[in-house]
Parts: sequence; structure tokens; C-alpha cells
Amino acid sequence: MEQAHSLLLNEEACNQLQEHQRAKFVIEWLRFLKKLLPATDRADVKQNQKRLVEQLTAVLTSSPGPPTRLLLAQCLALVYRVGDSLTSSLTVDRCNDIIRSKDDSPSFLPTRLAAVACLGVLYEQLGRLLISSFKETMANLLKAMKSAESQGRCEIMLCIERILKGLGVSAVSCHRDIYKAARTCLTDRSMAVRCAATKCLLELQREAVFLWSTELENVATLCFRAFEGSNYDVRVAISKLLGTLLASVLEPRQVIGSKRNSLEEVMELLSSGFLRGGAGFLRAGGDMLKGTSSVSRDVRVGITQTCVVFVSILGGAWLENHFSCLVSLLMVWVSHARATQYPADAVSCRCCVSFILRATLGTLLGEKAQIAAAKEICQLISKQKRVTRVSPADVAASQHVLVCALLELGSLLQDLSSTAAPLLQDTSIGMLDTVISVLLHPSASARLAAAWCLRCVALGMPAQGAVLLDRCAERLNALKSCPEAVAGYSAAIAALLGAVQLCPLGVSHSKGKMVMTLAEDLLRSATQNSRISIQRTQGGWLLLSALSTLGPTVMEHHLPRLLLLWKCAFPLSVKDVENELRRGDSFTWQVTLEGRAGALCAMKSLVVHCKDLLTDDIIRCCLTNIYGITLFRLPSLVKSYGNQIKNAATVFRLRVYEILTVLQPKRYEGNFGTVLKLLLNDLTGPEITACAELNLLPSLCYSQDLALLGPGLHDVDQHYIEEQLHGGGSGGGTLEYDPFIIFEKQQEVPTPLPPASALTSAAVQLFGVIFPHLGIQQKAQILEQFCEFVRQLKGARQQTVQIHVAAAFCCTLKCLASSRRELGSEEVQRPALSLLLGALEGSNPLLRCMAAEGLARLVQVLNDPNFTVSITLMSFDKLKTARDAITRTGHALALSAVYRYLSGISSPQYLSACVGVLFTLSQDSTSPEVQMWALHTLSMVVDLAGPLYHSHLEASFNLVLRLLLSTPHTHVEVQQSLGRCLNALITSMGPDLQGEGAGVCAVRTSCLVGCAVMQDSQDCLVQAQAISCLQQLHMFAPRFVNLASLVPSLCINLCSSYLSLRRAVVACLRQLAQREAVEVSEHAVALVKELPHVTIKEVGLEGALFSLLDRESDPHLCQDIQETLVHMMSSSAESNLAHWLKLCKDVLSSSAVFHGLILKTRLQLLGPFNNLRWSTRVFSMECVCRIIAQCENGDTAHFNMALAQEQRLHESHPFCFSDFLVLHLADLIRMAFMAATDHSDQLRLAGLQTLLVIIRKFSNVPEPEFPGHVILEQYQANVGAALRPAFHVDAPPNVTAKACQVCSAWIASGVISDLRDLRRVHQLLASSLAKVQVGREVSSQLYNESTFTMETLAVLKAWAEVLNTIAQLLKQQRESPGSHLQQQSDEAGTASPAGAGLLKLVQTDLATLSRLWLAALQDHALLTLPSQYSSQLPSTGGSFYTAETVEQARPHYYSAWATILHATALWLNSTGFIMVDEGPANLSRPVTPTSMGQSTSLSSVKSPEDVYTDRLHLILGISVEFLCSPHSGDQMENIDSCLQALQALLEVPWPRSKMGNDQALSVELLSVLHRLIVTRESPNIQLAVLELVRQIVCAAQEHVKEKRHSAEVDDGAAEKETVPEFGEGRDTGGLVPGKSLVFGALELCLCTLVRKLPQLSPKLAGSPMGWGGHTCSLSSTDCRLVTSALAILSELPSICSPEGSVSVLPTVLYLLLGVLREAVKGSVGAESGQLVPGILQALRTVLTSPMSRAEKSRGAWAELLRCALHTLLESWHTDKMDPGVDEVTMLTSLTIFLLYASAEVTTVEPLQTCCIQTFRASLESKDPVVLSRSYQLLVSLFQGPAPVARPFILALGGCLVSQLQEDEKSRPQGPAELQAVQDAVRALEALVFAAEETHRPQLVAVLLPILISLLLDENALASAPAASRSLHESALGDLMRIGPQHSAVFKALMASAPHMKARLEAAVKGNQESMNTKAQTTRVNSKNTPSIQLKINFL
Repeated sequence: MEQAHSLLLNEEACNQLQEHQRAKFVIEWLRFLKKLLPATDRADVKQNQKRLVEQLTAVLTSSPGPPTRLLLAQCLALVYRVGDSLTSSLTVDRCNDIIRSKDDSPSFLPTRLAAVACLGVLYEQLGRLLISSFKETMANLLKAMKSAESQGRCEIMLCIERILKGLGVSAVSCHRDIYKAARTCLTDRSMAVRCAATKCLLELQREAVFLWSTELENVATLCFRAFEGSNYDVRVAISKLLGTLLASVLEPRQVIGSKRNSLEEVMELLSSGFLRGGAGFLRAGGDMLKGTSSVSRDVRVGITQTCVVFVSILGGAWLENHFSCLVSLLMVWVSHARATQYPADAVSCRCCVSFILRATLGTLLGEKAQIAAAKEICQLISKQKRVTRVSPADVAASQHVLVCALLELGSLLQDLSSTAAPLLQDTSIGMLDTVISVLLHPSASARLAAAWCLRCVALGMPAQGAVLLDRCAERLNALKSCPEAVAGYSAAIAALLGAVQLCPLGVSHSKGKMVMTLAEDLLRSATQNSRISIQRTQGGWLLLSALSTLGPTVMEHHLPRLLLLWKCAFPLSVKDVENELRRGDSFTWQVTLEGRAGALCAMKSLVVHCKDLLTDDIIRCCLTNIYGITLFRLPSLVKSYGNQIKNAATVFRLRVYEILTVLQPKRYEGNFGTVLKLLLNDLTGPEITACAELNLLPSLCYSQDLALLGPGLHDVDQHYIEEQLHGGGSGGGTLEYDPFIIFEKQQEVPTPLPPASALTSAAVQLFGVIFPHLGIQQKAQILEQFCEFVRQLKGARQQTVQIHVAAAFCCTLKCLASSRRELGSEEVQRPALSLLLGALEGSNPLLRCMAAEGLARLVQVLNDPNFTVSITLMSFDKLKTARDAITRTGHALALSAVYRYLSGISSPQYLSACVGVLFTLSQDSTSPEVQMWALHTLSMVVDLAGPLYHSHLEASFNLVLRLLLSTPHTHVEVQQSLGRCLNALITSMGPDLQGEGAGVCAVRTSCLVGCAVMQDSQDCLVQAQAISCLQQLHMFAPRFVNLASLVPSLCINLCSSYLSLRRAVVACLRQLAQREAVEVSEHAVALVKELPHVTIKEVGLEGALFSLLDRESDPHLCQDIQETLVHMMSSSAESNLAHWLKLCKDVLSSSAVFHGLILKTRLQLLGPFNNLRWSTRVFSMECVCRIIAQCENGDTAHFNMALAQEQRLHESHPFCFSDFLVLHLADLIRMAFMAATDHSDQLRLAGLQTLLVIIRKFSNVPEPEFPGHVILEQYQANVGAALRPAFHVDAPPNVTAKACQVCSAWIASGVISDLRDLRRVHQLLASSLAKVQVGREVSSQLYNESTFTMETLAVLKAWAEVLNTIAQLLKQQRESPGSHLQQQSDEAGTASPAGAGLLKLVQTDLATLSRLWLAALQDHALLTLPSQYSSQLPSTGGSFYTAETVEQARPHYYSAWATILHATALWLNSTGFIMVDEGPANLSRPVTPTSMGQSTSLSSVKSPEDVYTDRLHLILGISVEFLCSPHSGDQMENIDSCLQALQALLEVPWPRSKMGNDQALSVELLSVLHRLIVTRESPNIQLAVLELVRQIVCAAQEHVKEKRHSAEVDDGAAEKETVPEFGEGRDTGGLVPGKSLVFGALELCLCTLVRKLPQLSPKLAGSPMGWGGHTCSLSSTDCRLVTSALAILSELPSICSPEGSVSVLPTVLYLLLGVLREAVKGSVGAESGQLVPGILQALRTVLTSPMSRAEKSRGAWAELLRCALHTLLESWHTDKMDPGVDEVTMLTSLTIFLLYASAEVTTVEPLQTCCIQTFRASLESKDPVVLSRSYQLLVSLFQGPAPVARPFILALGGCLVSQLQEDEKSRPQGPAELQAVQDAVRALEALVFAAEETHRPQLVAVLLPILISLLLDENALASAPAASRSLHESALGDLMRIGPQHSAVFKALMASAPHMKARLEAAVKGNQESMNTKAQTTRVNSKNTPSIQLKINFL
């Protein structure tokens, strides 16, 4: 294909190719030429123009396919436009000659069509350059069209459209001729020709004024006729044409006269078509005389779409100004008798008008304009209300107006949500009163519409739900005797109850009791007045059915009463049945059947919504009632009373089928016979009506097969009215067909089918449920009967029955497959197969699709390979012999269907045969239908075959491309199937598409060419397929997809009028944004300048997506748009921060609306968006939160103002600077404020959440310009103002709860230091606390009781967070060294003042808060009990929840308990567990009837000790239960809160004593903590666990000490030796695992140590990680963990008995010495310095343990400690040669042993000698640091106990003296050596003072000469190094200090050694002179210094 990439066609290469490859080569050349020509130099084009035109003309005459001819035409036009245009007329003449040719052969047709296409593009591109030949060309085209076939007519129309586009006003001379030709084509039998004619007329109307002036009525009539028999594409095209013409009438582009048409005249024109159709006068008159409707639904649907287009073109501003007039005119349509002559027509007309209102009001108007429109609709309803008092005819007309108005009003209110609150508050319109008044309307449809409207009010504004329920209940009670009131108000209550399912805030449980009472009263009084019996019966059961939607928590209280009502509704015995039959008349039976149908509906509702309540007794009761004798007598009753009860009997049967479908068939096996008789009658009986197949069959078809039937209803924007065309004779569904659906859970108005159609659908479903449970004989008999029915019947009835029975059996197969049951033997299989094969060859395509799916399910159920093979062979045979399209399409589809559920196709032979047959069928150009089905089947086969298909890929690609190049544009359904097939082939090829081989390159080129061909198609579905294929190609081979061409095409189609295309575009953009978001955005901005409504250049692709998101209503598409924006944001938000934040800000601030002409002049002020919906603005706030979260993971400068400003200042490139989030903080705050103060509750929640995120992220960011302040401090007014509305009395509870969270975060953030400023926000929290104290008893019952729980716990949690923060601040203040207020303020800005001031704020409410916190914790504890203990829950509920709302309350407690627990523990810590202010001084309501120890009953008053114990156990129980939970892994915050709470408790003496007393409790807690430290890797959690373990051990220590002290006091000091020893181990020393606290602590510490230092484990001693293994570097945190574990270990012996301590000591010493050895060896890494002090402290603790001195254990301890000392010395001798050994630590640990162990340990030989040798060796070290530390340690030893010191003095004294004498010769050269010498002097001095008084003078006589020898003479002093001078000064100071103390020795020495005396005197003299000199210098300086110093540094 590279040879095709040249300016001229490579004819040599082209001729060498085969024919199908030649077409591919040519189109690839044309594609390249189209891109090349605009970029080629004009001279080069002129040079090659002649040859190029010849080659293009040769292509023209070679019968090119449709895609080729379009590209050819474009290239020809480009050649003349870029090159020389003079010879273009020759090409035009050549094309005209081809068109005139008399050759009518099929082979010449492509050439003629190509000539037509070339003419159109030439005129379009060259325009007036070809004006001379225009008339001739036009005459030629119009003449050719008269004899052309459909393809020719279509191409000619498109050609004329292009000519008109190119010539503009110059073509005016032929406008009339073109109009005449287009008129004919507009009603052509070919839909493609109609579409082409429409496009031609649409282009003509730009210049042809007569189309929308004098000819307007004729064009409109023509369009109405064109709508008849049209398809979806035609309706869309014609509605666009007619809508554009009508818009031109009202806003003409040029003045055509003095008179201007009015809206009334335009609507009158549409009305004529809507009411009379497009027929002429004679036909219309004839139809009127016959009394039949002459208007087809096609026409009405088309006119409906026209009206929408017409209003959309005029725009939102026009609609806002003319809405009143427009809605009045529309209502004329539905009130006209001609439009509502039949019920089905009335339903259809109402749907049309409702669609017009929804499509215009819902998309064109902003929120304020929608509120104004809602007011207009209210006024319209008020006018119609008055009509009800005039005449029955007027009432009948008004009902349809009211239905349309009320449904649209409801939709508006539901969309506006809480922003519609001003509408309800406007008393001038009285909206609620107006709607409620319609509930009394005589028409049921109007009443139900009003009820639905009230439901929408409750959905949009949940606070109104309870108010409306009360109001309707009150009116219902007052107007029980009015039939309309009973029916209307009961429907309204049912609708309101249904809305509760969609309202998170719910409704009070008291409403359920109220509704139950109402329903019961209606049913009991139904027989009192026959005039209202039916209404009361229906109303009562409707209320009960709706009541079940509130769920089992409500219904369980009313179940007994409901069962009794069911029992009363049905006969109890045969005698009662006989009595009914004797005295019954038609009216009685009608009432009876209505009542029983209602009872059955209530049963079904209970089964569906309250499954948990269904017991065997209840199900048995239901079935008993169902199988009352009424069911058996039903046929005879209908026969007796005829049509009078027919409808009631139909509804009754429908209810029976519905309830039986949702029950288990096993329950009613005994009655299968009766039910089957009814089912067979309803499926095949003589009185059945044709069921709407689109309501019955699609759910039984394979979803992908439905694409064969064209675009699905839900794949188009107009599905609401398009379904009217497929609804059969019913015209669609409506509420009055089934009022009981009004309470179902759905957002849009339900449209139930008429009872007869619904009955058929229900019968099909029930048959599918029952059939699998029948016996073999019965199954075979029924299926034979079905087949017989189909064979015997003829015509339409046969088709109806065939659809019914086939659907019933397919439903059966679906149930069999899902339940994995068997169908039966061959006698069942034979008729089953016959039935499905008959349907497979049926004329209905939907039936064939269902039959194919049925075959697939049959094969799946039978799972018999032989049966599968026989099916496929039979289909192959049929395909070989059959010639009709129906048989071939059905069996072709069956080829892929049979393997659909068998894990795909696994046989290569079958695959080859299948592919061969499908290839043949797909090339059958005589039958586009066969081609379409064969290609669709081929795509299914490709998917099912998987890798097995790879051998057929190349042939399949060639086939698809060949067909794409040859299929006419009129056969779009074939092109759509080709697109699906290409998509499947690309998926099958997968990543192999990235290959570089010749075959892969060819396949890839085929893919790209195929996608390009489909992209150029006129059909939007084909374009969508092209985009999907490119999306798949981009997934597998992204570098071969050209984004520069793909992205612009996506952006152009982003606002397509076709939903399917928009879905494909956004899905593709979503995928592209995941990989190349930045490139996509750049391509969009660079190559696409404008899109409708939004300019990409201004707001980018992101802004266009935001606008599209605002307009779209399709949920799946909206989700894709949001995901696309999120992906784009994640890729570019940080790098393009200002753009994204501005975009979100523009979206958020787009709600401002300016009316009329002001809108056009003030768009600049509004920004690029206006009137966006609240949901779009909510998403923009979510985007802001995402941006903040994304920046958190990026540059730290995003949250550091100083750093951000610095980086901006030092930015290197002047035009490219970094952007940081902190620089946009003002915008963030402003956006959060705007959202938090909006009318929309959802937006308020989003704003508060954003504010919360901002506070958390920016609270610690300092303000560079004001040191000591934070950046958020300046926004405190904004924060306060944003929070205040959320605490208003009318604010919803969820908003208040979120605001409480923000309040606590703001107070706890420490941003505000001034208490006066802080008090404003504090007052908001205080007001919430007051509201909580009032309680739910007196609060308004607007919402469910669980909302009180949510709000209460949010308030308590907020206060708890504040207290927790206070505690943290005070703790930091205590722990920080030098914690002065000023220092704290300087460091943290507000830490200290906030801590103290906040405590004052909270202190006043702490007594109240503590009681509420305890009550909340008690509730939580009860709610976390396992289900088997549910009986222990209080019957009335807890403090903050009711018994009915237990399940709803759990999540709220779950989110708040941990914070409250921590705060409660802190409060108990502060009070020391002392009860203070127990009276309810600050509590205006009792906390709870089950409060701990707070009951006022004298019999149940608890002692303070019991209260304390209850509180302790409550906190411990909650904590342990949570910490044991396996689901607590993702809740580190809650774990941390639990641990901190337990730590706070154990800081108080009383809980510690309780813990110490209860060893079992301590052991259990240790077990939990052990599990926690093993399963949680968080260092903070592990540190907290170890701290808690330490506290537990301390509590045990205190307990043991107290018991020992008590025993000593009791027994007296004299008998101390006999005092019993307390502690673990007792007399035996045994520690029982699971019961021993010491053992548990040992386990936990061992776990911690071994995880950090695996070398300690004896099991690992021989492994690479053993004692000699590699190092395990510890972090700072790891060192803290190890130190904490060692500290706990060292305390364990002290809580044991002497025997127990002996048992535990070896383990403790082993671990201590093991860690010590690792630290000494340096194997723990660079952080060992942090570890050593902890190790030494733990060693000291162990050595000084009281157990080491206890009489019973002293000997054992001494022996074990000697062993430990020996181990220490041995390790020293083993490791001292290793590099990096820490000698200092080893010597220090040895010293600790010597000083703190008893003499029995250290004085034993040879240990003592080894110790002395160790120190002697250290004194010989060359390392001055080791020497220095050795001397320091010797000082400690010399000053130690005499038994320890004496041997060391004797052994090391001489060594020490000799060392100092050597130092005299070699003076110290550095600080380390100086320190060593000074420490040696200190050691010798310590030795002197350690000696006895008698020997001390001798030792002083040794010390003094050494000191004098360290002095320097005068000459050497000046030039000596600093270290020597320091040593000189130090020695002189020591001499001056020691000399006077030992004057006699000193004098004797001076006398005996004159040289020493002289040296000393010289040193003293020199020192004195130096001091004098310094003193003089000081005096001089003080004289010269001025007395007043001027401040010169003002910074």
C-alpha cells in the first residue's frame, strides 16, 4: 500500500493486483491524494494536472463503489481548486454525458452514480466558476431522476444539495424546478431517497424564501405525507427540515413583507397535521364520515419531533418569552376531540405533547427559567380545574391537558430538586394546593397524574414528603364519602410512600402506622356504601401495597392485621363460595374481583419488598387465598356476566400470575393443573389480543442480536415517543392502566401496558416458571398442543399465537438454564425443537431472533453433542436448499447461536463450514436482509471461535473491506453489520495488530481503510461503528491510529443529534483520555474551532464535555463523560492548574440567568457557560476535590505559600511558569462558599465537603507575610458564612451533619487563635448540641428517625473531635521542652492559646457531652451484639435510635463511635473516674432509659463503684470487640482511637487498679494486642500497642506492690521473712499460656523483637538470617519499637513471684543480650545510637529488680546473672576483632553489670578477672573515644561499692598512672585526645578519693606530680596547640582545687621538688597576668560603649 502514496496513481502496481485488491489500492491512493493536494505546491499540481485528471476520469469510468466515488469526486474538485480550474468544464461535460447515456445495464450504474457525485462536489467546491453550465447540468440531473432507480434518485438529490451549497443565491433560477423534483422524492418509497430529498430541501430553504413563505403550507402538508410509513432516520431528517422552516417564519432571515407570521399561525399549521394528518380533503372527509381516525402515529411522532426542533432552533430565550402561548397551543392538541377519540389515541397524543414539553423545558431553560415555566403550568392547571364544573365533555377534554401539565410539572420539580423551594414558598400561585385539588378530578388519569406530581415534589424536596402525607391523610379522612377523593388521595399517599424508597432521609415510622389505619378503615367501610365500594376497596389495597415498600422494619408490626385483611378478602369455605355465587350480581362481582386483585397485589408487594418476613405460615396463607374458589370459577363468571366484569377478571388473573411468579413453584405444585388451564387460555385462547411484541420479545432475545432490528428504542433520544410506534394497538402505556404501579421504585413516570397485554406478558413469565416443574408427559402434551395450535391457525391470529407460545417456551428455557434443571426425554425435545424451528422461520424478525436464542438455550439445557450437531446439520441443509430470505436469515443466525453457551466453537471443521456458508450469504447482493443477518452472524462466530478463527482472519478482512467498498449507501443496515463484523475481527486479532510483517500490515491497512469508509458514511450508526473500531484499534495498536484526524472528528460528532453516535464518541474519548489526555486536548483545540453552544477554543474539550454532561440525560453516557473528565484531569490538572480551576469555577458560577435580549449582550460577563444544572455543578465541586487530592501527591509547593512564591520568582522561562494550588486558595474558598450557600442541598453537601478538604489540607500552611499566622486565617469570615445556613432550622439533617464535621475540623485546625473569632463557629456547634438535647420526641417528624441518629451522632462526633484535638495540643505543650506560650505561638502559631482557650469553650458543655457520649457508646455496644443476642436490645430502642430504625442507625454509629470513644476516655481521664455533677443540670431530656447507673428508681440505684466499673467495661468491651474484628484492617484511624482511649484510661489510678486486679481481663487484652501487632504494619499502631502493654504491666506491678505492702503491714515488720510472696508463678514458677499476663507480654515482646531482628530467633540461628546472618537495618521507628519492647521485658520479673521471676529471667536476659550484641556489632544500621540507651536502661532495670534480692530467688538470680555476664564477656571476645564493633557500648553494659548486680555475681572468679582484663584491654586502645569512655566508666567503678571497686583499683591503678605519665611526653593534638587525658585525670582523682584516709596522701603525692607535668612553661604556652593549652588550663585548675584540700602533701611536694614548684609558680603567674589583661580590656570597652543604644534594625 506504500506504492499508493503518490501524487499520481501507480498504474503499473495497480494493474498487477487482483480486482478486489485493486479497489483497495485505488481508494488508498484517493485517501492519500485528498490529504496531499491541499499541502502540495500549486505549480506541481498544474504540472501533473492533466495526467491526474485522466487517471481520476479512468477511475470514474471503472464502476467505482460508493465510498470510492465520493473520494473521487472530492479529489477531482481539489485538483481544480488547487490547480488550474479552466478545464473543469470539460470534466463537467464528461459527467453530463455519462448521465445522459442510454446504457441502463447494472454494470454501468456505478459509473453513472460516480458522475452524479462528481458533479455535486465539483459545483460545491468551485461554485460560480461553473455557473455557465449550471442550467444544463440541472436539467440533465432532473431529467435523469425521472427514470432513475432508488440509488440514482438518492445520489441525484445529494448532488443537487451540493450544487445549491456551492452556488448559493446564483442557483435561484432553478429553485422552483428543484423544489418540484424534491417534492416527489420526499414521498418516495425508498427511505434513503426521502432523507436525501430532505437534505436537498434543507439546503434549498437557505436561499429559496418561498419555501417558508408562500409554499409553507404545501411543504408542511408534503412533510406530513412523508412522515407516513417513515423510519426513524426519515422522521429525524424531515422534522429538522420542517422545524427549520417554521423557525424561519417566526424569525425570518430577510424581510419578505410587512406582515409577520405569529406563533399561533405556525402552531395552527402543525395542529392541522397533528389532528388531521397529511391526507387530502377528500380522504380526510371520508374518514371523518366513517368515524375513524385519519392520522397515523408516524405523522404525530414526526410532528412532535418537528415541534421540538422548531423550538430548539429558536432557543431558550425565545422559549422563555413565549412559553405561556406555546403551552396553551400545545394543550389544544390533547384537548381536541379528534385527537382523543379513542383511548389509545389519547395516550399517544399525551405522550407526544409531554415529549415536546420535556425536550424543550428540560434542555433549553436554566433553573430560574424552569421555575418560571412551572409557575405558568400551575396557572394552566388552575384554569383547567374550573373546567371540571362545566360539562362532561369539557371534563373529558381537560383530563388530558391536566395529565400533560402535571407530569411535566412533576418532571420539572424532580429535576430542580431543592432549588425549586422558592416555587413552593410563592403563595401567589399556591402550587401544592393546585396540584392537590386535582386529586378530586372526576378523571382517574388526572388524579393519578396529580399523585405522581406530588411524588416528584417529595423526591425533589424530601422535607415535603411527610407534610404531604399528613395533608393527604387528613383530607382522605375528611372526604371518605367522596369517590373521587378516596381514589385520588389514596393514590397520592401510595405515590408518596413510593418516593420514600428513593429518598435517603426517609420518612417517620409513624406514617406507616397512619397509613395502615387508613387502609384498614377504607377496607372495613367499603361495604357500607355501594357508591364508593370500588374506590374504597381499591384505595385500601393500594395503600397496603405501597406500605410494603417501606420495608420489613415497618411491616413486621402490621403483619397480623394485614393477614387478617387478606383472610377477610377471600372466601373461607365452600359454603361461602356458594353463597357468593347465589347472591352475586355483576356489580358485586366487580367489587369482589377488584378487592381480591388488590389483595393479591399487596401480597406481591410484601413478597418483593419484605422477603425477610416471609415464613411458611405467611406463604401458606397467601396460597390459600390465591386458590380460593374464585380462581376455579373465573371462566364461568366471565361467561355469565360478560363484558361487565371482563376487565376486573383480567386484572384478577394478572395479579394471580404476578404473585405466583415471585413465589416458589414447589409451594403450589398441587394446583398446577388449574393454573395451566388459565395460562393456555390466555396464551392461545380465541379471545386473546395481540401483545405488543416489543414489550414481550426483546428480553428473551440475545442483546447483541437486537442490533439486527435497527437502533434500539433506548439508543435514541426520542425513545419516549418512538415507542408509541411499537406499542401495538394500545399506543403505549399509561398510569391509569395499572394504578398499583405508582409506588414502584423508578425515577420516570411508569407506563404500564393495558391489562390484556400485561396479562399475556405475565402469563409468559409464569409459564416459564411453572413448566420446569411439570412431569415429562405433561410437558410433552403441552408442547404438542402448542405446535398444533400454530399449525391449525392462519393469518394474523397464527402469528400472534406463535409469538405467545414461542415466547413462553423461550422463557422456560431461560429458567431451565439458570436453575440447571433438565428439560426431559426425546418426547419433550421433539415438539420443543419443532416449536423453535417454526419460530425460526417466522416472518417476524424479532421472533426469529428470539427463536435463535431459544435454540441456544435448548442446546445449553440438553448439553448433548449429538443434538447440537444435528441442529447445525439441519441448518446447513436448510441454507443450501432454501431461497427465501426469511429461512436463510433465521438459520444463518442459528449457526452462531447454538454454540453461544457451550464455551464457544471448538471444531475447526464446523468453523470452516460455517465461515464458508456465511461468506456466500454475505455476498448475496440481491437480498440486503440476508447480507445483514449473515454478516451479523459472522461477527458472532468470530467472537465464539476465539484464537481458532485466526486462520480465517485475512479472508474475512478482505471480505469486509470488499463489501464496504461496494455496498450502496441506501443499504445502511448492511454497512452496520459490516461495522460490527470489523469490530469483532479487530478484537480477535488483538495485540497481533502491532506486528510488522507483510500480512499484519495488510490487515492493519484494511482496518484503517474500512474505518475511513465507515466514517464517511451518511448514517450515524455506521459512523458510530467506525469510531468503535478505531477505539479497538487504538487499544491494541495505538501508534497506528492518527489522533490528529480522529480527535477532530470525535469533537465534531460530540453534539450529534444521534445518541448512539454520541455514546461512541464519548466512549472513545474516555479510552483516549486514559493514555493521551494532553494530546487529545491539544488536537481538539488546534483543529476544531467551534462546536454548537460551546467554543472549544475558549474552554477546551473539557468545557465542551461539561456542557454535554449538562445536556445529557442518558445515565450511561453521563457516566462516561464524567470518567473522561476525570482521566483528563488526572493527566493534566497539576500541569494546567489554572485552566482546570477556572473551568470548575465557571461551571459553578453558571447558574445566573438573564432574560430576553440581555442574555445575548451579557454572555461575556457570564463566561462560557450559562444555566447549567445543579448536578453538573455538583460534579464540578467533586472535580475540585479530586484536583486537591491529586496535588497532594505532587509538589510540596502546592501546600506551601513561601515555597510556591519562591519557585515562581526563580522560574527560568518567562512564558512558562509553574502553578501551585496554594496560589489559588482564594478561588478554592470562594467556590466552596458558593456551593455551600446554594439552594441545592446536593450542591451544599458538595461545597461543605470541599470546604472540609480545604481546611484539612491548608490549616498548617503558614502565611509568609505575617509570621506566626496561617494562610487560612484571613478566610474565617467566609468559612463562618458558609457554615451558618447549614445550621438553620429548615436545613436537612444530612447537610447539618456535614456542617458539624466542617465545624469541628475548623475549630480543631488551630487556624484561629482569637477566642472571640472562634466563638462564632463554636456557637453553631453549641446550637446543634441544644437541638440534640431537645431530642427526637419534640422534633418535627419530617424525616425518618434514623436522620435524628445521624445528626445527633454527627454533633457528638464533632464535639469529640474538638476535645481530642485539645488533648493533643495540651500533650504537645507538656512534652515540648521549655513550653512557654510565646515559644509555642512562634512555632505553631496558635497551639498553646488554642489548647487553653478551646478547653474553656468546651468545659461548660463537658458534663452534658459526657453523658451523651456515654449514651451513644452504650447504643453502639448494643448494636454490635451478634444476631443471636438481638433479644437483649431494648424494645423501645436506644438513646438515639428507635427499635424500628436499628438497621438504618448502624452505619451512623459505625462512623462516629471511635472518635466518641476517645473523647469519653479523655473525659474520664480528666475526672479521674470521679462522678462529678451527676444531676441533669444541662440536660433537658433523659439520655436514655437504659443509661448506666443513671436510673432514678431507688431500687436500681448503683453505687459509684458499679458506675465506674460499667463505664470501664463499656469502653474496654467496645475496643476489644472492634480490635478483634477481621474487618478493621482498613480503619487505622479507628484502631488508633481505640488504643489512645485505652491509654488514656490506664493513665488513671482507678482503672489501673481494676486492670491489675482482673488478670483475666489483662490477659485477654494482651491477646488482642498481640494479634493487632502481628496483623498491622503501621509503626504508629505498633508503638501505641507497646505503650498500652507497658501500662498493663505497670498496672500489674502496682497491684503486686500493693498486695505485698498489705501483707507486710498485716504480718508486722518483725516477721518480714515469712511474708508470702505475690506475683505470677507462685511457688512453682510455672506460667500458664493463655492465663499468664507475663507469658502474654513475653509473647508480644518476642514477636516485636524477632520481626525487627530475625537474628534473635534460635530457629534461625543456622540460617542466613541467624546470629551470623546479614544485617537488618532498623529505622528510627524500629528502634523505638525495640526499645519499648525491651522496657516491657525488663519490668516483667518484678510482677512475678520469686519462683516465677526465675522462670522468666533466662528469656528476658537472652533477648536483652541478643539485642545488645546486635547493637554492639552494628548490625542494626546507622540508627543503633537510638537503640543503645534503651538497652542499657532495660539491663539496669533487670539488674536492680527486687526479685534479685528476694530470699527465695537470690541464689538462682545470681547464677543466671553470672551466666549472662559470662555470655556478655564471651561475645566481647568473639566479636571484638570484627570491624565496626561498638566497644563503648560493650564497656558500658559491663559497667552496669558490675555496678548494679550483686557482689555474688561480679566478684566470682574467673568473671572478675575477665572484667578487669576487658577494661585493661580498653585502656590500651588507640581510639581516644574508647579511652575517654573507659576512663569515665572507671570513675563510676572506682566510686562504686568497695567489693567491686577494690579489685579494679588494685589491678588498673598502676596502668592508669603509667598512661598519664606517657601523656606528659606526647601532648594531645586534638579535642578527642584532650578529652581522653582529662577523663584519665578524673579517673585517677576518683581513685584517690576512693582510697582509705590513711592511704590517700600517698596517692595524692602521685596525682600532683602528674598534674604539674601537664603544665607548659611560659615560652611553650604561647605557641602550643589549642588542645595543649586547654590541657594546661585544666591541669592548673585541678591543682588549684586539689592543692588546698591536701595542703600538707602539697607543701611537702613543693619543698622536695623545686623544679615542680618553679613550673607551678610560672603557670600561676601567667594565668594571673592573663586574667588582668582581660579585665582591663573589658573596662576599656565599657567606657567606649555609649550608654544609649540606637535601634538600627527595624526588621
